[in-house]
Amino acid sequence: MKLFNRNLLVLGVGALLAGCGGGNAGLAVPSASAVETGDEATVTAAASTPGRGFPVGAPWASCYGPSDKVGDLKKAASAFRIINIDADPDGGNFTTAQIQQLKNNGQNRVISYLNIGSCESFRSYWSKAPAPYVAAKNNRKAWLGLYDGYPDETWMDLSNADYQNLIVNYVAPRLVAQGVDGFFLDNMELVEHGPKDKNGPCSAACRQGGLDLIAKLRRKYPRALIVMQNATSDVTRLGKTGGVAFPTLLDGISHEEVFAPVADAQAQTELKAWKAMNLLPGGQAFWIGTEDYVGRASSTALQKKVYAQSRAMGFSPYCADESGKQQTFFYWPN
Repeated sequence: MKLFNRNLLVLGVGALLAGCGGGNAGLAVPSASAVETGDEATVTAAASTPGRGFPVGAPWASCYGPSDKVGDLKKAASAFRIINIDADPDGGNFTTAQIQQLKNNGQNRVISYLNIGSCESFRSYWSKAPAPYVAAKNNRKAWLGLYDGYPDETWMDLSNADYQNLIVNYVAPRLVAQGVDGFFLDNMELVEHGPKDKNGPCSAACRQGGLDLIAKLRRKYPRALIVMQNATSDVTRLGKTGGVAFPTLLDGISHEEVFAPVADAQAQTELKAWKAMNLLPGGQAFWIGTEDYVGRASSTALQKKVYAQSRAMGFSPYCADESGKQQTFFYWPN
């Protein structure tokens, strides 16, 4: 999932949130000292969501941009059950109060975009991070080259210990401190790349490192919601980490461009294979979302067609205008 102005926000509502039970659905905010030092016991104890899994499968939505691009937060909180935003505290997209408003008294789940496979230069942790962490810019051993088409983004070696430590013990806790319920993992498709790929080469160690990194994230936040975007091939579906089946670490997956602008038969086959696994995180049905691009807000005929196709396969659909240019929150007709 790419950004238009590199100030990312994704609003995903639907199958991922609503209820793991009532009450306060968010991760308790860890102390500032825990966030800065990555104190695992302290931050792990802060993961106090009622439980894993997404009881409600729709509707969900996706929007790139700050809160003013979302519009009426009360309307959004009422219309959707999953809200996926970029909660990076340095981005300034949403205040903690606005995130609580989107949660709608625990009726919704709010998760945050978290780029795993690459690192954007506009993120503060690209250029600086407190000891003992190593900022991505200074961790040249982890660089796998620029992301083709995105000169401000660098692929990162997922097996690199310093990079794993940065993401799991510094970046993720700062998102949790904003009050989100979990993470929406982007660019994990790096684990599907080969060691000789020109755009993000990934060795066998890099591939396994990606699965291991998510395992560390799950151990730190055992009750957080974790959704993986794309990367739905057998590399992840059949992968293992520490003897554990990788899919069991997740609460759901999402895939872009499954039906539009061009139908992707391979993506559909992969999502069907995941659905056939009948995973039950937290006793809830494993969430499978699709995010398609129909060009403009007036393309309701194509949107309805996409929704019908996605739902017929048992997935949760959402349509936006264009990949990387989602600056509007769409309330599509059913």
